[in-house]
Amino acid sequence: MRHGKSGRKLGRTSSHRLAMFRNMVTSLLEHERIYTTDAKAKELRRWADWMITLGKRGDLHARRQALQVIRDKGVVHKLFTDLAQRFQARSGGYTRTVKVGFRPGDGAPLSLIELMAGETEKKKKKKKTKTPKAAKVKPPEVEAAPEAEPEEAVAEEVAEKEKKPKGKPARKVKAERAAEKEPEKKKKRKVTKKKTAEAPAPDEPDKKKGKKPEKAKKAEAEEPVEEETKTSKAKAEAAEEESAKPAKKKEKDKPEKTDE
Repeated sequence: MRHGKSGRKLGRTSSHRLAMFRNMVTSLLEHERIYTTDAKAKELRRWADWMITLGKRGDLHARRQALQVIRDKGVVHKLFTDLAQRFQARSGGYTRTVKVGFRPGDGAPLSLIELMAGETEKKKKKKKTKTPKAAKVKPPEVEAAPEAEPEEAVAEEVAEKEKKPKGKPARKVKAERAAEKEPEKKKKRKVTKKKTAEAPAPDEPDKKKGKKPEKAKKAEAEEPVEEETKTSKAKAEAAEEESAKPAKKKEKDKPEKTDE
């Protein structure tokens, strides 16, 4: 039975498997991204994390251990300088795998494995300290200094104040108003007296308004009545004259009686 034996064999011998992972780790650290099968990508994560922890340690012994796996000195230099600083604040989880699809030849599932973008500084968690409500003291409010008004505005305000009359006490104002009202009342009384004196007599015609007296109105009303009586009398006399004419004609037509 296969107890206590970790790792994937991947259908290869141990020497072949070791050489393959050395090359894959070197290319991953150099290019920071490679495509491979899912099984190889999952096994390659262990090797990449091991190399980055050696680079973060940074001493000579760690450099010699890294050179046993990575045979390229340039990649080792990058590991101990750039990548060590990039992942200084990160503790584990330096790689990421993304499933891409299937290989067209044999249909093997492919994945993309790449290095993460590290953080240079650790984020310090701020501890929330609860302060009692009574301990909170508001800072004293500082009143803002009034802005200096322009000289032109100040001069206009002074001129307006000078133009306005100064207020008088209420008693003096009432006395002045009463004194102003008294001559007005006297004038109204004089005007009413003048109107009554100038009012025209009932017989005299009002020249201004053009009205006639009552007697003239009565005379005008009686004139048409007299004319009507005159016309009626003339008609009656004419009728009597016409009636008298045939009587005279009859008398003329009668033969004269002769005394025989």
